[in-house]
Amino acid sequence: MAKKYYAIIDVGSNTMRLVIYLREKGGRLREVENVKAVARLRNHLMDDGLLSTEGIQILLTTLKSFKQVAESYPLEEIVCVATATIRQAQNQAEIIHQVSDQTGFDMRILSDQEEAYYGYLAVVNSTPVTEGITVDIGGGSTEVTYFKDRELVESHSFPFGALTLKQDFFKKDLPTEEEMSDLRHYLIEQFQSLPWLKKKNVPLIGIGGGARNLVQIDQNLKEYPLAGLHQYKMKDSDLAFIKNYLFTLNMKKLQKVEGLSKDRADIILPATEVFHSLYDTVHASGFILSRKGLRDGIFFEQLTSEMGTALFPNVLEESIQELISDYELNVKHIQHVQHLAHELFHQLHDHGIGSLRKKDWQEVKRASYVFNLGEYIDNESSSQHTFYLLANRTIDGLMHMERLRMALMASFKNKTIFKQFLNPYKQWFLKDERKKIRLLGSMLKFCYSLDSTRRQTVERLELSNDGDDLRVTLYCNGAYMPEEYQAEKQKKHLEKSLKKTIELSFVENKK
Repeated sequence: MAKKYYAIIDVGSNTMRLVIYLREKGGRLREVENVKAVARLRNHLMDDGLLSTEGIQILLTTLKSFKQVAESYPLEEIVCVATATIRQAQNQAEIIHQVSDQTGFDMRILSDQEEAYYGYLAVVNSTPVTEGITVDIGGGSTEVTYFKDRELVESHSFPFGALTLKQDFFKKDLPTEEEMSDLRHYLIEQFQSLPWLKKKNVPLIGIGGGARNLVQIDQNLKEYPLAGLHQYKMKDSDLAFIKNYLFTLNMKKLQKVEGLSKDRADIILPATEVFHSLYDTVHASGFILSRKGLRDGIFFEQLTSEMGTALFPNVLEESIQELISDYELNVKHIQHVQHLAHELFHQLHDHGIGSLRKKDWQEVKRASYVFNLGEYIDNESSSQHTFYLLANRTIDGLMHMERLRMALMASFKNKTIFKQFLNPYKQWFLKDERKKIRLLGSMLKFCYSLDSTRRQTVERLELSNDGDDLRVTLYCNGAYMPEEYQAEKQKKHLEKSLKKTIELSFVENKK
């Protein structure tokens, strides 16, 4: 099947980007090329509202270079959109004409409502958040939305961005204490003018380069051991610490901060203040980064155009299906193991064994889809590959901690390997949580051994409890010797977690 590539050009007030996507087997788009140019078109918007000749020339030169890159791919479609600066330019019609004439691009100028909507759409289709406030600060505007039950409720575009705030409040590249105080007072006043932003006590989701840099700085300062930025969560104290830390640095040191793009060094403080002031206005329950934003929202709208709704029914299910497709997992095998794990889990729960809660089942079910996924790469070291792939791959719909828990369960091999994988994150979990994850992982490993030949030989199981002993009767529809061998070998991990002896009894059903 021929590969299908799509492209989007995003003409922002601070940066311009060309992003090339490859459509995966499962239908989702994967980014394969991302070209950035720091054009700062906002600086070329004159007092009379016209984009200067120099600004137009920068725009055209950048678009021409993007076109050369795009032409190296067999594209199905290329979309070119522009936001605040072009939207506000009085010579907008002339700009559109010149872009079309010199590059062939049909540049679409997004309204402020569209810009806010696409940011919201990207968030609800790529994160597990069902109610929240989104904020996307560009160079010349800041879009905020409020959504509940994944439906857009309110949206607004403020006519200020990181570049304009810097120009309006800072006399030099770096602000004084008084200038930062004036900026914060102004932002709080602006945000409080919208009643629907006040005291919502919901997550604040940051979109765009400023939010991304903020998270990268936080991860570097903390020596964060997990890969990935998307769905990373910060607290109010984290935002305040980074703002105060950056404020103490001169420009030379600021440009060398790990995680901060050099071209954003002079505008990171206005952006950070926007997030912090809005966090305080919302009384947010946390600050979450969405790496998916405007560009993704536009394509999400196109991908879902035939569904009758712009929302994916279930973000996490979509991501898991993508993993199943990417690693060519056996769906029939997964479903059967899930069935056996469901029986074992609920019978243990009903007998009051293992301190299992009903909500633990959702984690077991989630991990069962991808258990031993690393076998795709190498059978001998499949556990190591499974953990690495899941712990270090962004999975839309899973926050970082949830992703780590799934990786620990799905990669379970034995207690020693489990401890090795857990060690860098040991302080993240209470002792009882670590024990629970190990138990759920050993359950999954045992249930996978019951379908070791992928024939669905073990149809069901029954558990009986006799003090320190458990008896598991396994009803089979044919020859079960391979499953019996593997189950006897693997039950020890479950025995250690439960602190009980397990006696297995295989029974062949009579036809």
